[in-house]
Amino acid sequence: MQNVFLKEDCDQFVNRANQLKSDSRPLWGKMSVDQMLAHCNVTYEMVYDNIHPKPNVVMKLLLKLLAKNKVVSESPYPRNLSTAPQFIIKGDRDFDLEKSRLISYIQKTQELGEKEFEGKESLSFGKLSSKEWNNMFAKHLDHHFSQFGV
Repeated sequence: MQNVFLKEDCDQFVNRANQLKSDSRPLWGKMSVDQMLAHCNVTYEMVYDNIHPKPNVVMKLLLKLLAKNKVVSESPYPRNLSTAPQFIIKGDRDFDLEKSRLISYIQKTQELGEKEFEGKESLSFGKLSSKEWNNMFAKHLDHHFSQFGV
């Protein structure tokens, strides 16, 4: 698994993002490339921007019990996996804006570094180790970049 906290791996993710074009087509799934970029940005918005509601206590417990291990483990995501409602992107998005935002988030995460994320609270899963944060970020990016053949 790549490490989002290492510059070399971060640069590889940025290079893959830069290979995407506004007319890139998915190899599977229903999202357009602009929707996929906006979808990937949601993960980072939940870390850096206060724009998504926190799940209530019951929902957070359910997420920890049912989804956390799938999200933070090293096992890759299967194709056509269902996603949480806040990750579903409807309508067209600005491709260049979403790509630029994603690249900025990837770089910001790398610059903040592993220590910043050790024990950091996740909106949905509670405190995570830096390894769990890395797994979540890296495999999500890899999954969707692979979806679009980059």
